Order: sequence, then C-alpha cells, then structure tokens
Amino acid sequence: MERSVSRQAPIVEVTQRPLDLWLLAALLALMVIGSVEIFSSSAVYALKKHGDSFFFLKRQLMWTLLGAGALFAGATIDYRWLRRWTYPLLATSLFLLLAVLIVGGKINGARRWFVLGPISFQPVELAKLSLVCYLAYSLSRKADKLKTFSVGFVPHLLVCAIMMGLLLKQPDLGSSIILGATTLTMLFVAGTKISYLVLAVLAAAPLAYSMVIGTPWRLQRFMAFFNPEAYKQGVAYQIVQAQIGIGSGGTTGTGLGLGRQQLGYMPEGHSDFILSGIGEEFGFLGICFILLLFGVLIWRGILAAIRANDSFGSYLAFGITLGFAYQALINTCVVLGIIPAKGLTLPFVSYGGSSLMMSLYLAGLLLSIGQCRPQGKRASEPAISNAGGVRRRQRAILVVE
Repeated sequence: MERSVSRQAPIVEVTQRPLDLWLLAALLALMVIGSVEIFSSSAVYALKKHGDSFFFLKRQLMWTLLGAGALFAGATIDYRWLRRWTYPLLATSLFLLLAVLIVGGKINGARRWFVLGPISFQPVELAKLSLVCYLAYSLSRKADKLKTFSVGFVPHLLVCAIMMGLLLKQPDLGSSIILGATTLTMLFVAGTKISYLVLAVLAAAPLAYSMVIGTPWRLQRFMAFFNPEAYKQGVAYQIVQAQIGIGSGGTTGTGLGLGRQQLGYMPEGHSDFILSGIGEEFGFLGICFILLLFGVLIWRGILAAIRANDSFGSYLAFGITLGFAYQALINTCVVLGIIPAKGLTLPFVSYGGSSLMMSLYLAGLLLSIGQCRPQGKRASEPAISNAGGVRRRQRAILVVE
C-alpha cells in the first residue's frame, strides 16, 4: 500500500540586487558640483554678510554629512516600515504645516520654516514624504477600486488639496504645484479614469487664476515673465541677472570662480538660482551635464519602481522619482526664463539644510526599493497585483501524493 506523504515545494525567494551604483554616482556628482558652486557663488556674499567666505560651504558640508546618514538609513532600513506608519506620518505633517503658520519664522514675507537658533526646518519636506507614502499605501490597497470616483479618486485628491491649501497660506505655490502634479500623475499611472483627472484640473483652474490676479506680487511676477526688462529693478531682477550670467557663459563657461554674477549681482546664486552660476562658469555644457545627471536619477528611480517586489514599494519609488523630476524641471525652467519665478531649489545641488537631508533620505529609499530585498518569513506571500504591472512572486505549494 502506497503511503501518502506531504511535502512542500521550495520557496522561490526574491534575490537582493546589488546597490544601484548608477543612482549613487549621479547623487554624488550632483552634490559635489553643488558644493563647489555654492562656494563659488556665495564666497563674496558670505564674506560681506558673515565675515567668512566659507560660511555657506561649511554649513552645506555639515548638512551633507548629516544627509549621508539619512541616505544610509533610507538605503539599509526596510522601507516597508513606512507602510505601518503611513497615517501617523500624514497626521504629523498636516499638524506641522498648520503649526508653522502660527509659530513659524517669517523670512522674506513667508512662514515656511521652524527656526531654532541657527537651524531651520521646512515641514513641507516631511509633507512630500508623507503624501507619497499615503498615496502608495492607499493605491496599493485599492487596486480594484481605483476607477470608482468616491473611493479611488476623491480621498486621494482631498488629502492633497488640504496639503496644498496649507502650503498656499504660507505662501508656497511652487511646492503645492509639485504635490498636486505628483498626485495626479500617480493616480493616472494607477489607472484612475482620465475624465476624473481632467475634471480636477479644470476645477483648479479658476482658483489658480484668482490667486495670480488677486495677489499683487504674484501678478507682478506674471507680468514680469512677459516683459522682464520692465521689472528688472524689482521682481524680475534675479531672472534678468540669471539670463545675463547664462548668456555670458557661452558654450564652455568663464571658468570656475571667474563668474561675475558672484560679485554681488545674484543674491540667491547659491540657492534657487544656482543653475545660473553653473551656466556662467561651466557654460551650456555644464547645464547639460546637470540635466544628464537628473536624467540618470529619474531613469534609475523608474527602474527601482519596476523592480519593486510589492506594489507599495513600486508606487513609493515612482512617487519619489516624480517629486525629484518635477522640482528639477520647474527650477530649471525658472532659471532659463521659460516659466514665471517660483521659490524652489534644485535638488541635491542648491544650498539647503532640511531639504537636502530629506532629499537624501528619499534617495536612500529608492536605493532600498531598487535592491528588491526579500521579506524574510513572508517572502512566500504574493505581491499585490495592480495597474502598474508589479510582478507577482511565487508561492510555496503544498503537494500531497
């Protein structure tokens, strides 16, 4: 009599890929170029204001060192912990966005920062992470309901709208545009009906129009975009100086440290308009190289989203990559005079504290997701299937003879 035995087929684990050296190299190159240009563009300004030519470079190197720790943490700690803390993280960021309007420090007419002595923190950086985490978590759970208006569309748009409203009160139009564009793009990729997305854009158009027309300084910026020479002593000053700097750089640039805009003509040359300093000192080829590095970052970020072994990681990597892409695109277009001025830095290149640290942590998450690390004991569970085409893992099958 043949004895019946049960045996389990071997579990097929997801092998952990090596660290993405392409992404790491692009990040390193952007930060090195940024640090060099920060010193070059801020030395005269720092000496005049703080009595130390290396003032901004020292602070940037300090934040870079702290950011390296954030990058390491993001790359080595399993990103799935964010899934468990999605809603506490979202609630915290909304609270901080509200609190900064009440107790935040006012700089250049805007309340965007919590200022603690020499250190400042922008809650919008945490908001970027929490919104992408919420969208990744929610979209991965509602894969079969994404085409429904009340479940697959409204909740995501509502959370984004609340964040955008708080940001516009600061005011921070640039960051709110990035959050809105990221949300709509993620919904599109997830499979939300295009008619819903078009409806959202059309509904937001009158509000955007009223905010520009109804705000005198925004209206001036808008008018300066069409005729910068008429406002070159006012709101268009930096735009005009940026174009002068880029134009004088030509194809190969004037040479490192030989730019004239750093002599006091460009007060934000180490921050929002650092690309103009790169264009002046390294020329058109320097700008192209920066854009090439961002192209590598976006390519590897999308590849990490494709390689992710669960839908949460896939959406998370895609959302992070979108945030970097939109911010770099808007900053570049502003400096080149393609769109009206917005107060946005160039990720990994511009001078910054909390923004650099959070950006490096987000880049670390891309490295973690791209490695596609196994889930340990739960590696035999199937990944969630969704419209983004996240691959399924194989399960152990109990075979009884």
